[in-house]
Amino acid sequence: MLHNLLVGLPTMLLCLVLQTTFTFWSVRYYVRASYSNAAVGARVAIWPLLIAMLILTAGNLLQITLWGALFLALGEFSEFYEALYHSGVNFASLGYGDIVMSRSWKLLGPLEAVNGVLMVGMSGAALMAMLQYLIKKQHEQRTRTG
Repeated sequence: MLHNLLVGLPTMLLCLVLQTTFTFWSVRYYVRASYSNAAVGARVAIWPLLIAMLILTAGNLLQITLWGALFLALGEFSEFYEALYHSGVNFASLGYGDIVMSRSWKLLGPLEAVNGVLMVGMSGAALMAMLQYLIKKQHEQRTRTG
């Protein structure tokens, strides 16, 4: 169990750094893009939000890839595709159970699932903050003009 924690916790920390970086990039992009659009219509405002969502998704996919590469490096899988699939199932906390890791590294699955729930939650929170910012900005614009 200890070796799972010694490998899993640093991986979780690296994922946190990646997620924080991608969240920062997406929020910074969104704020800059929304400042450049003085008049915010629904169609104009959707594009920066969509791009921010894609940035956050790329960050989550990078983390899934990182976990998959770890599983491959540990010798749990012989093909990267299988390792990536297993990682995606863990990260999204789907828990299909069609592929199971060996007993010695089995606890990495729940660690990745906890990591995934937290990181996807962070993505959702960032998108919600951007959406609230958009709603506030549209409300302020309507109260100034009308």
